[in-house]
Amino acid sequence: MHSMTLEQLRATASAGGVTGVTLKGQGGGFFVEIATRSGQDAFLAKARTTEPRRFGNPTSAMIVLRDVGIVVAQIDATNWNPEQKDMTRSRQSRAEAMRGAHEAAAYNQWLAGEIQASIDDPRPNIPHDEVIAEMDADIAALPKKKSA
Repeated sequence: MHSMTLEQLRATASAGGVTGVTLKGQGGGFFVEIATRSGQDAFLAKARTTEPRRFGNPTSAMIVLRDVGIVVAQIDATNWNPEQKDMTRSRQSRAEAMRGAHEAAAYNQWLAGEIQASIDDPRPNIPHDEVIAEMDADIAALPKKKSA
């Protein structure tokens, strides 16, 4: 059985080369099996490998298929076992990843605003050497720590 990427499936479906699609349950997930006019059946693969694309539930697979233009599919749940579902990509871990992405985006937005405010500041720039000399003087004026 051959592998087929999503783009290859889209092209094959739009050319009328797909005769049927079956969502095959295997363990805790579903895989898309594609029957073609050429008789060379295939499975939907991940974008950059020949590894089968696994769906945690058939609804996700149906959304992808509908977006490709395939609106009829069969489901084979013979070897499906929902208790074997991979929970490493759970809703909680996904929520944490999204929270981190939102925090990073908020920080980037804040930083861009600070940089733009500095660029727009009408006050004259202070030369680096002058800033360092002033900081050195401030540090020297601090009381010395007594060593024990």
